[in-house]
Amino acid sequence: MTPDQRRRYSRNIMLPEIGKEGQRRLLDAHVLVIGAGALGSISAMYLAGSGVGRITVADFDTIDISNLQRQLSFTTAQCGRKKAEALRERIAEINPDIEVTAIDSMITSRQIDELTRGADLVLEGSDNPATKYMVSDSCTRCGTPYVLGGVAQWQGQVMSWRQGYPCYRDIFPEAAEDGGFTPCSIGGVLGPLPGIIGSWQAAEAIKILTGSGSPLYGRMALVDILAASSRIVDL
Repeated sequence: MTPDQRRRYSRNIMLPEIGKEGQRRLLDAHVLVIGAGALGSISAMYLAGSGVGRITVADFDTIDISNLQRQLSFTTAQCGRKKAEALRERIAEINPDIEVTAIDSMITSRQIDELTRGADLVLEGSDNPATKYMVSDSCTRCGTPYVLGGVAQWQGQVMSWRQGYPCYRDIFPEAAEDGGFTPCSIGGVLGPLPGIIGSWQAAEAIKILTGSGSPLYGRMALVDILAASSRIVDL
């Protein structure tokens, strides 16, 4: 590491669970972020700040004024712009030392395996079950670990996966149409909630990439902001 890198990442390096070796692993890592909305934007900013060397952000959506209540990486002046490109610029501002790529088109089942196979970890932050199934299925085929998050109204969840543990489809086998999924555009969501879940996702990703602590493999974190409660359940 250069002197500037040692200073930039000094608070990571001070942690005995990360240290210099863990920081080098972060600098060498490539994370694919699916979704540049509330979860993906928060997570990506923390990954950039922590020194993940390559980040690819994929999202086909554009910024709308209704996003700004919770997607704090974007500004009012950016409304109408592609989220992936705007987030690419933002995380490059946070850390110009890393490589950031934006994919501003919809990821299809034909593309997903190539993308997941080229990443060390996938951080899934989309707002619909269909994308979560696609990412989980692809990572299962390719053996790429992932961290998945979801929010609705006052509640959020985080889980991590690697081979040998239950995946998203194992836990939620029903199709979205039968599973009671309500998008934020209909059911609403508390603005700070995605910040909590997205930050937790980033922490899980950093733990996995550095080999630190106990990731949420075979477990799911459930957060209820309205009830001021959280718990970890075994899957």
